[in-house]
Amino acid sequence: MTAPPVVLLVDDEPHILSSLSRSLRREGWTLRTADGPTAALEILRSEAVMLIVSDQKMPDGNGLDLLAAAGACRPGIRRVLLTGWPEMLTAGELDAAGIDAVLPKPWEDTVLKETLRSLL
Repeated sequence: MTAPPVVLLVDDEPHILSSLSRSLRREGWTLRTADGPTAALEILRSEAVMLIVSDQKMPDGNGLDLLAAAGACRPGIRRVLLTGWPEMLTAGELDAAGIDAVLPKPWEDTVLKETLRSLL
């Protein structure tokens, strides 16, 4: 029996982390949460995270930089960016950070789940 995939959720707003966790809790994945890039990198160094979902704008960093660092730390990790301003990002920025998908805030639960399932 294989262990369930570990999914890391990163956002500086506790209510967003709670909403994401609530949306995904029945998917059978092991969910981890972090309130910013520093905490997220600590988790990435210690656990076999398969997919990371990160907010773009956070007080101590941004999602693009975090997701690029996640790829350096865990090659092969799947990366999803959540942002209220997807139109502000260029294809070049997304490619450079290794982003697999961009989801708008607020997200639709169905789209979130389908996107993560397809990446895992």
